[in-house]
Amino acid sequence: MIVELEGLEIFGRHGVLEDERRDGRNFFYDISLQVSDAALSDRLEDAVDYRDVAACVQEVSDGRQFQLIEALAGAVADAIAERFPVEHVRVRVRKPDPRPAGLPVAYSAAIAERAGA
Repeated sequence: MIVELEGLEIFGRHGVLEDERRDGRNFFYDISLQVSDAALSDRLEDAVDYRDVAACVQEVSDGRQFQLIEALAGAVADAIAERFPVEHVRVRVRKPDPRPAGLPVAYSAAIAERAGA
């Protein structure tokens, strides 16, 4: 079974440029979790609680400043794979409007995938 969180918006102070780390911005996380069928019981205690996953992402983002979104995506994927009963996790981090870097694109993104514990 796949469970997804799309567009989780979390403020962070990440980036190569000093002003990106100083001023911060919102980052968007798309998370895909491959989980067992235990949640078919329709009981929250048998499932991965989305609130806990969102709190985990917030904790990783708040805990350290990352220069590269690749490293941020990897750290989030590692934390989720370690803390939750998932078979596989895929984390995409989107950084909107990376124009300070001179890129005329809507966003830049990095994807990290990990096997569960």
